[in-house]
Amino acid sequence: MTKKNDLKSEYFGKDFVWGVSSSASQTEGAWNEDGRGASVWDHFATKRKKILYNHTPEIACDFYHRYPEDISIIKSLGIPNFRFSLSWSRILPDGTGEINKKGIDYYNRIFDECQKRNIIPWITLYHWDLPQTLQLKGGWKNRDIIYWFEEYVSVCSKAFKDSVRNWMILNEPSVYTGAGYFFGIHAPGEKGSKKFLSAVHHSVLCQAIGANTIRREIKGAHVGTTFSCSYITPSSNKLKDIAAANRVDAILNRLFIEPSLGLGYPLKDIPLLHKIEQYFHQGDEKLMKVEFDFIGLQCYTREVVAYNYFAPYIKAKLIPANRRKVYHTVMDWEVYPEAIYQMIKKFSSYHGVKKIIITENGAAFNDKLEKNKVADVERIHFFSNYIAQVYRAKKEGYKVHGYFIWSLTDNFEWAEGYYPRFGLVYIDFKTQKRIIKDSGYWVKNFLMDVN
Repeated sequence: MTKKNDLKSEYFGKDFVWGVSSSASQTEGAWNEDGRGASVWDHFATKRKKILYNHTPEIACDFYHRYPEDISIIKSLGIPNFRFSLSWSRILPDGTGEINKKGIDYYNRIFDECQKRNIIPWITLYHWDLPQTLQLKGGWKNRDIIYWFEEYVSVCSKAFKDSVRNWMILNEPSVYTGAGYFFGIHAPGEKGSKKFLSAVHHSVLCQAIGANTIRREIKGAHVGTTFSCSYITPSSNKLKDIAAANRVDAILNRLFIEPSLGLGYPLKDIPLLHKIEQYFHQGDEKLMKVEFDFIGLQCYTREVVAYNYFAPYIKAKLIPANRRKVYHTVMDWEVYPEAIYQMIKKFSSYHGVKKIIITENGAAFNDKLEKNKVADVERIHFFSNYIAQVYRAKKEGYKVHGYFIWSLTDNFEWAEGYYPRFGLVYIDFKTQKRIIKDSGYWVKNFLMDVN
């Protein structure tokens, strides 16, 4: 851990956006209530040994029923912005066609609660929970998804245009395409380069189509999308390791941002990507390009990369943090605060990027509930040091304009189930009792100057 700093939120200026993030699949539960259809994660969770301890998102944090309590907690911590996602299958149970009015009404109740508490909603349209009915038709591999997604975005924008100004189209497309369609460790659990490449191309098209749809429906909308990113460094000064690190950087950090800026895919760095051209239709180069008002960056760590002859396609491997014997979280992610500075710097260098908001940053540690209290000192140090690096980037003139913590509460962490705890709020998943951790109170104290 690095030394504690005396940074204050007021140093960032009055226009800097502070918030906290969550997602529907990880928190809502109520997976089959009030007309909601099944998502790919509901289906994936039924497959044995796919999720740690066979956990499921069926109940999650029960945010569906407890949202007033959770939004009240956000208010009590002095957090002015709340990023959360809409569940596609709660709004359109079959992915297309008939709209579920109860789903629309549910989200309107959340918006009303936010307005009552003077909390600004930031909406993510797609946070990995594809309707299972669409997956049965090929999901992100099927080019028809550009029409399905456009319909979904249009429904949402018309329904919520009076309640929401800030929209994010996709959440971390490199993760749901890579983990879901190449490695098969996330929903829908498919594997192979063809599946991956088709899912990538259709996601790139959808991030542009989604933004254009929002702008068509909502005058003055503030539209962006989010990208996962990690600071990539080679394991040595050897040319093979440096080249391997460049390839990993291309696939993890550049694959989705560059085509949206009209730069195309990083074909020179990843030869495999040439095969993506088989999924192109006439006019796709133009259709992929979109001018976002902002981009969201979601940075947690750095990755150290070495050349590996046996790794297919990229000839590279990541060296885990525990093998490098560096300080890391329970996710085995190295705690490396400078990573977030380096990513802000990297993405600021793109001419077409107007504004950067850190839409996720946080850490999972071995939180222990003792005497109704969680003294998560490690997380406090994590936030203090990472936020200091965000301030460093801002002070040096890079394009960062906001920071959202991941996450509000402990929640369903995908293939890792409920084991990793990222929240400012501890949840006893047996009773659903909420307990604000010391890190939550630290955030409240830190943000006092902006309220």
